[in-house]
Amino acid sequence: MTILRLALRNIIGTGIRAWLNALIISIGLVAATWNQGLVSGMDEQAAQASQAIEYGGGQFWHERYDPYDPLTLEDAHAPLPPALQELVDNKKATAILVVQGSIYPHGRMRSLLLKGIDPGQGILNFATASLADNAAAELPILIGERMARAIGLTSGEVITLRWREPRGAFNAQDATVTHIMKTTVSTIDNNQVWLPLAKLQAMARLPGQATLVVLAPGTPPPGSLPGWIFRDSDYLMRDLRELVKTKSYGRVVFLIIFLSLGMLAIFDTQVLAIFRRRREIGTLVALGFTRGQVIRLFTLEGALHGVLAVILGALYGLPLLWLQARAGFAVPAGTEDMGISIGERIYPVYSAGLTFSIILIAMVVTTIVSIMPTRRIARLKPTDALRGRMS
Repeated sequence: MTILRLALRNIIGTGIRAWLNALIISIGLVAATWNQGLVSGMDEQAAQASQAIEYGGGQFWHERYDPYDPLTLEDAHAPLPPALQELVDNKKATAILVVQGSIYPHGRMRSLLLKGIDPGQGILNFATASLADNAAAELPILIGERMARAIGLTSGEVITLRWREPRGAFNAQDATVTHIMKTTVSTIDNNQVWLPLAKLQAMARLPGQATLVVLAPGTPPPGSLPGWIFRDSDYLMRDLRELVKTKSYGRVVFLIIFLSLGMLAIFDTQVLAIFRRRREIGTLVALGFTRGQVIRLFTLEGALHGVLAVILGALYGLPLLWLQARAGFAVPAGTEDMGISIGERIYPVYSAGLTFSIILIAMVVTTIVSIMPTRRIARLKPTDALRGRMS
């Protein structure tokens, strides 16, 4: 307790210098916490949007289906097994047929995917009902806002679709854009056109067939089904997790930079304190303090800067972080085309574990940095210290 009281007195005696050091460290703590919360919020928001709009409670894929290889689509379809058909009939799953095709907007050609889905499904949360609402259109289609912007289409416009039938013949038909949807999930938007499932099955001469089946959240998947592979949420969101993991490396660098600025200030303060307080060190040793006690005193003084930083950071950081979590962070223009399932704003997510881990790291690093300059005290002779010498 004597060392603690002495350390507190010395910290208070340094005046504004102690508060400036604490302010630098606190800025690093608040900035690092905000950065970590921002990435965590982006991860959580993207995962929720992907599950609600695209992945559902998991998907059954045809064994030949590969979303990254369009050449597999020609054979990646089959009639639904009875177990999957029962789920679809009970509205616990929805079937999707994927066919490779082309579109001809304004005299130009663009390759894309034609996707058929039941307009009345309630599994995936996007505007498939618009495919049934417009009965006047012989072939209604649904496209995303990014797709519409890329090819210059507007709602109500008529365009030509072309696709290949199973026997190799090409066919074409005019279609009407009944709705342009705005979605945060670019993977159901870019280079994709959505049609009523029955229409696409008839056009492609694949009655009753599908490429994949999306289960409703909470629906247990049936057992092993020949010709079909179950993909759970972990598998489907693997790419998203890897992307967030890559971004997490950047936030670690961000944390290191801010902590380094604060630690540099602590190190300089400790070196200056040992140099200017040579006589005090000699007096303490002469009064009976061991070198170990003197080292602990200076180490404790440095560590107390971290305590002050936590208190100071809490005073202005908690309101700022709370307001940021409520208001969100506006996403810059163009981010939506990067394949990240996020909306117009990101809402940071701060957990107790995240906050305490950052504080713990700061306290440990502050203590270590405080110890480093005190090694000279172990080699200091009391007589030299009393004379004001550092040998």
